[in-house]
Amino acid sequence: MKTITLEEHFITKSFLKATGAYEKTALPAIVALWPKLLDLGEGRLAAMEEAGIDLQVLSLASIGFDELAGPDATALARDINDELAAAVQAHPTRLAGFALLGMKEPEQAAAELERCMTKLGFAGVLLDGTCGGLFYDDPRFLPVFETAQRLGAPVYLHPSLPPHAVQQAYFSGLPDGLGQILSIAGWGWHAETALHTLRLIVSGLFDRLPDLQLIIGHMGEMLPMALARSSGILSGPAHLRQTVAEYFRSNLHLTTSGYFTQPPLRLALEVVGIERMMFSVDYPFSLNTQGRKFLEEAARTLSEGDMEKLTHGNAERVLKL
Repeated sequence: MKTITLEEHFITKSFLKATGAYEKTALPAIVALWPKLLDLGEGRLAAMEEAGIDLQVLSLASIGFDELAGPDATALARDINDELAAAVQAHPTRLAGFALLGMKEPEQAAAELERCMTKLGFAGVLLDGTCGGLFYDDPRFLPVFETAQRLGAPVYLHPSLPPHAVQQAYFSGLPDGLGQILSIAGWGWHAETALHTLRLIVSGLFDRLPDLQLIIGHMGEMLPMALARSSGILSGPAHLRQTVAEYFRSNLHLTTSGYFTQPPLRLALEVVGIERMMFSVDYPFSLNTQGRKFLEEAARTLSEGDMEKLTHGNAERVLKL
């Protein structure tokens, strides 16, 4: 069965040189992954072959990118998008791309998104965490979302490192780097992205842009478990055209990235439905072989038609692959 993954990461030498922050903030285990992140060729394709991954949609693992000044980020994003486009052109049946945008300059970011979609043939855009401490419900970012809706470009909302004040308030005081681990994949990333998603909904973004499509990873960033309660409490005061939960049936999509057990999948399927679910791995931070084992387990309970939607059909439809 054809398999597409869409939270799969890379870095470039130009990115490492420009930011430097990656080396200072990354855990040693992440630094050890640099060779896999830098590889947009045979090594990556071999890892895909090992687990039967047909197509990866790639996005920059952008630790440190938000620290750049606006013009520097805009220029670097264009260069990295060109590098990614070259890799996709070299392997057009195996790789696709999400645009990187310098969101500190929203008008330029919107123009770059249009270039990436119309000239480079990208599948959408991935936005990391917050920008300069601001969530993307801030009105200054609206040009990017307006452009995404106009072009039919799905927006993947991805976690990033917490702001310094949040790191100190919530994740300090623990031994042996545990605070940093807790602030990222241990918990903080998922809590922040869940909060960010709810902010985008209650801000009225999807009422203003009803065709905009948002993708979140990690089996919905804990939102499926909390959605009934959050929706019940938020929907009335937000004065939206529908309940918060209903946006998960009209504007939200979930991927499985980094989650490889069946209970979260069953919950997500019950809450949002198979039409809103897409398989992903989170390579190389997670192994493609982990993802393959997860799919084999899922196939014991899901129908063939649902497996086709999960592994490739929904991704092809949403990303127009």
